[in-house]
Amino acid sequence: MNAKNAPIPALVSSDAARRLPRAALLLLCAAYVLPGVFGRDPWKNADLAAFGQMLAMAEGRTSWLLPTLGGVPTHAAPLPNWLGAAFIMLTQPWLDPALAVRIPFALLLALALIALWYGCFALARTEAAQPLPFAFGGEAAGVDYARAISDASILALVATLGLLQLGHETTPELAQLAAVAAAQWALAVAPYHPQRARIGIVLSLPVLACSGAPMIAAVLGVAGAAICARSTYDGVQRFGWWVAAATLLACAAAWLLGQWAWRITPPTPQQWPSITRQWLWFLWPSWLLALWALWRWRRFLSRRHVAIPLSVLVTALVANLTMGGSDRALMLGLPGIAVLAAFALPTLNRSTSSAIDWFSVFFFSLLALWVWVIYIAMQSGVPARTAAHVSKLIPGFVPHFAWLPLIVATLATAAWLWLVRWRTARHRAAIWRSLVLPAGGVVLSWTLAMTLWLQPLDYARSYRPHVALLSKHIRPGVCIAAPDLPRALTAALEYYGRWRVDARPDAGIRSECPIWVKAGTIARPPTTPEGWQLIAIERRPTDKDEVTGVYRRAALPAARP
Repeated sequence: MNAKNAPIPALVSSDAARRLPRAALLLLCAAYVLPGVFGRDPWKNADLAAFGQMLAMAEGRTSWLLPTLGGVPTHAAPLPNWLGAAFIMLTQPWLDPALAVRIPFALLLALALIALWYGCFALARTEAAQPLPFAFGGEAAGVDYARAISDASILALVATLGLLQLGHETTPELAQLAAVAAAQWALAVAPYHPQRARIGIVLSLPVLACSGAPMIAAVLGVAGAAICARSTYDGVQRFGWWVAAATLLACAAAWLLGQWAWRITPPTPQQWPSITRQWLWFLWPSWLLALWALWRWRRFLSRRHVAIPLSVLVTALVANLTMGGSDRALMLGLPGIAVLAAFALPTLNRSTSSAIDWFSVFFFSLLALWVWVIYIAMQSGVPARTAAHVSKLIPGFVPHFAWLPLIVATLATAAWLWLVRWRTARHRAAIWRSLVLPAGGVVLSWTLAMTLWLQPLDYARSYRPHVALLSKHIRPGVCIAAPDLPRALTAALEYYGRWRVDARPDAGIRSECPIWVKAGTIARPPTTPEGWQLIAIERRPTDKDEVTGVYRRAALPAARP
């Protein structure tokens, strides 16, 4: 049986196609995007390194076309770095650079959510995606069904565990995620809004390529053109030529900006178990629903509502494998897997939905309780054993009480309790019911972490305490030779210490800097370079292994008369 004659697996009543209340959906998205934007430092490693690059560009310490960090070329993705550097310049001196740079990236995350919703809405309106009509009426209206599926796609993305930290960093991958979501939207709306689709695809693929992912842009472009070539919708085949042109434009733009770089490192047999575990937790819980969707819609794999998100997901999975299990490549498949997960919901039975609900209630409630117990132990010392364990994990950290985080965390916990009661008492027929509690639980966990635990997390993930220890041995404003120093530590020395860092490989020999800084570990501590004297070796307070050595030039012996 071909897809054209295959029975559609979705049976949806008008009551099940009710939309999620707009205020609740917007509040959920805001509670997901905003925590983590305020009140913290850039965290190691990629977040701090990317911020240090943008700060160097904003302060004029490096070229915008050929950026360097500590004098070392980084080959950084241009567009995201230009965006962050521009916001730093526009908001000075009113905002701290670390806060200013997070604003555009929070907007990029919001853009990804918006593009996902409208793209899923367009896909759910296609003829092959619409639910079967009932014999005696009462089936869902097409627009209502599409709106409910789109609401579910947002919940699926928010509930995905892998996006939590990576989605709140200032790294190029967040710009890539927004571009992938925009490209998926452009392919989805081509039958209905051809002019918008052309603009969207011509912008999204070059932006993706110039954000550090030219190969993914090329593969998505080829896949999108192939899908358009097989389409039966009027004008979509002609739109395929626009997709092809956008792909060529993306490749050319990446070539002009020097973004083509092969990073293929196929996984070894020993890496396969870890990559499998990565897929299981990173894509949880959407991968379960996506697999079910592919099975139930298996006769429709060539239709737009399955083919477009599936091409996005497969591209990211292949990129993840060819890059040795890169979680940042895997993140680009989230818009696709969120749409597939949403299309699984109309085919789930009630017992499966109930199992998801009860698992979410118990898991996230226990997690929230654990966060509150540790917070109370940090603030009051009770229970003493928990407080002692926290002090052991974060040596040197002194908690400070603040009302605002406590109020926000209390409101978030109360909202979770209300959500559990609301979900179990009402909306049992809604399509999106199975993802309300998983998405709400993730938002609750992230909000509690970014309020009650923000101080210890910031102390543990920031380089500020480590640089404070190093500053005891290095004068302000001095030049530091730091050959081959990790990018994150280079950025930390320049931002927190305001030192001028020369990280070129020959900096220790050719540089006239009076101080040399070397990174090492407890097992392999840094060695004293010839002609230099050891001042101190400082261990990073919250890392059991990371140490940094500080050296000064040895005094030359006096010449004999």
